[in-house]
Amino acid sequence: MAENLDVIGSSKEEKYQSLVPQIKSLLEGETDSIANMANICAALKFGLNFFWVGFYLVKNNQLVLGPFQGPIACTRINMGKGVCGTSWQNNEVIIVDDVDQFPGHIACSSLSKSEIVLPIYDANKQIIGVLDVDSEHYKTFDNIDALYLNQILSFLKF
Repeated sequence: MAENLDVIGSSKEEKYQSLVPQIKSLLEGETDSIANMANICAALKFGLNFFWVGFYLVKNNQLVLGPFQGPIACTRINMGKGVCGTSWQNNEVIIVDDVDQFPGHIACSSLSKSEIVLPIYDANKQIIGVLDVDSEHYKTFDNIDALYLNQILSFLKF
């Protein structure tokens, strides 16, 4: 198990390329999905300096807060509400350049300015939750984030 991450590169893509194999290595051999989600959050938060990184898991037809890194967060989100609930409902990655412009945005923190949310799936390809990543800067996320975050999510086994 790695004790620290060594993220190198000047571009976002180079940083992901450095970080992804380290996350894969960190998760190898660990079967507990909660532990793995927690380590993914820590690696992304500190490796890429995101404001907030966390998982919401589907429980009783709501998204319920799971492992995360960052300030306290909303505990429950209904389907179709906010960026997370919309990603879940529409089964799609959502990138928001300015969260204040997203209809129905749930402001868990007024410091969050942009966001990416990606669905996560079980072995049967059913949505079981979402990965939510927030930045305190506008227009932080793009298709590079979607590509590498989906790759990281593929390491999780449910």
